Amino acid sequence: MQQASSLKTRLEYRLAQQLFHTRWLPRSPRTQRLTMRLFQRCADAGHPAALSLYGHMLFHRSRAPQDKARGARYVLQAAHGGDARAQYQAGQIHENGCALYPARHDHAVTWYARAGEAGHALAAARLERAYRHGELSLPVDRERADYWASLARPGQAPATSDGGDDVATASLDKAEGQQRH
Repeated sequence: MQQASSLKTRLEYRLAQQLFHTRWLPRSPRTQRLTMRLFQRCADAGHPAALSLYGHMLFHRSRAPQDKARGARYVLQAAHGGDARAQYQAGQIHENGCALYPARHDHAVTWYARAGEAGHALAAARLERAYRHGELSLPVDRERADYWASLARPGQAPATSDGGDDVATASLDKAEGQQRH
């Protein structure tokens, strides 16, 4: 029976994903409610991708504090499960804080490091910038900044601190804006 419910959850998630990404389907409130209900059911069932995606949507798009808190819990649950995108989002939650989770730079660094080691380029770039400029309560450490730069941009030379950072920071900010959607 466990496999049947797991199969049902996977099918519901796939349907919700198709509804969410289909452009030709009318964006009626009814379709949106169905899509969100499917994502919620999958997240409540523990589907890792649904926890990450639905949690992200709740945290960033909800107006009610209890929905934002529930979104943060979903994201952190997915992060604990090893999802790199959720680990990056957990780092952002802990860096900026919210009602349920106050800002904790030590937790943010931990989550960014886990996501960066798992191959999430934005997380590695955030740690590079933090070590290069002494952000997130970290000391300025050029060697660690170069290490995270190598993970953020494989195959490229790390940014220098003589003004080359501004271009890297601008592209990171632009990429973070695109990643959030």
